[in-house]
Amino acid sequence: MKSHVKLMTEGKPVRLIVTFAFPLMIGNIFQQLYSVADSMIVGKTLGVAALAALGASTWPNWIFLGVVMGLSQGISITLAHSFGRGDEVMLRKGFGNAIVLSAAFAACLLVTGEMLAPEMLMLLGTPEELIPQALVYLRISYAGIPIITAYNLLASTLRALGDSRTPLYAMIVASVVNIVLDLTFVCVFRWGIGGAAWATIIAQFFSALLCTPAIFRIRHLHIRRTDLVPDILLLRSVAVLSAPMMLQNFLIVVGGMVVQSVVNTFSVTFIAGFTAGAKMHGVLEIATSSFGFAMTTYVAQNLGAGRIDRIHEGVRSAFWAAIATACVIAAVMLLTGRMILSGFVSGTPEEIKATVDVAYRYLAIMCVCLPVLYLLYIFRSSTQGLGNTFLPMVSAFAELVMRIASALILARVIGETGLFIAEVAAWGGAVIVLVFSYFYTIRKIERKAEPVC
Repeated sequence: MKSHVKLMTEGKPVRLIVTFAFPLMIGNIFQQLYSVADSMIVGKTLGVAALAALGASTWPNWIFLGVVMGLSQGISITLAHSFGRGDEVMLRKGFGNAIVLSAAFAACLLVTGEMLAPEMLMLLGTPEELIPQALVYLRISYAGIPIITAYNLLASTLRALGDSRTPLYAMIVASVVNIVLDLTFVCVFRWGIGGAAWATIIAQFFSALLCTPAIFRIRHLHIRRTDLVPDILLLRSVAVLSAPMMLQNFLIVVGGMVVQSVVNTFSVTFIAGFTAGAKMHGVLEIATSSFGFAMTTYVAQNLGAGRIDRIHEGVRSAFWAAIATACVIAAVMLLTGRMILSGFVSGTPEEIKATVDVAYRYLAIMCVCLPVLYLLYIFRSSTQGLGNTFLPMVSAFAELVMRIASALILARVIGETGLFIAEVAAWGGAVIVLVFSYFYTIRKIERKAEPVC
């Protein structure tokens, strides 16, 4: 099989960005399919309490996934810069060092997660009746951190080199495996909420397994033993890029945990409805991360090649493509959302109606403001591709402040709806910072590139 590596420094930007992003969008559809399937199978088979427990474990799980994703994103930018410059030696050494660094992080995160799991659930004020199920889900999820880290490293490396097809194939396989195992472990074996966690871990293992041959087919990544020896300058470069993104993801998770702690003060029915709505948030984001990965790779490769003019053209094209995509997805979800959400829960007709009403209100508010979220990803990823991960981290502070303030204040003033508004308020706060960040960073790079008279 041939490699799907693609150099994005030549050709029409809009075509490169869309053709790179499209396989990732399809992959995200499958990723969200198995995420939604988890919730549906748990909610339908185990009931509202199990669905609420799944929701209570979401942010404690994401706090570690955020670190893994931040690390892999920093590695991806470093590799994309080397690939854009045509520097095969640094590309190979960067990949070798990334393997060592990722393995060390995975071990530390696994131990830390298993130690702190009960404390995090109690810190969030999780209702006592939900803690046993939520703790089971978290412990199994944390045990799978090395597998998740491996997949993120491999997939981000492939995307850095312009290959968005292999992560698509990996995600399709993972989604099928996850759904089959969900049905088997939860419905047949009756393993409870832990069965859903095991299904996700095993599915991620198959994703990593599928990405591995694609890595071996890329001659630029045929590492030698010396490439695995830690290079202080290279690791420092990765740290400068990764640390702000890990902190950025951490801040987003902290904001989510604060919101979840407020949600946990409401009824179990509301928690379940909020969880169902939050899962649909992932469906709304189907194209956001796809555009984000596309822009990070596109901008980073062109920066490495010194093609600043192409960066401007690419960001403009992505801006309008993102707005159009957001409007289409929002319209579809507003029309079909209530029907989809009804598949999440079981119980009495009154319980189902109450849960779905909560979830659909949350979904409707997010749909109306969805273009803001898509612009957030375009400007954040473009700025990161330029090598500036500090200002996007600052945007995460703005996001944190807006999310927490809205949740704590609006929830008291207007009740449940205030918790839904907290999410879109966070998007707005981040976008304001990110638009400034992108133009500030690109102007700074342009000034450095100007010839001295």
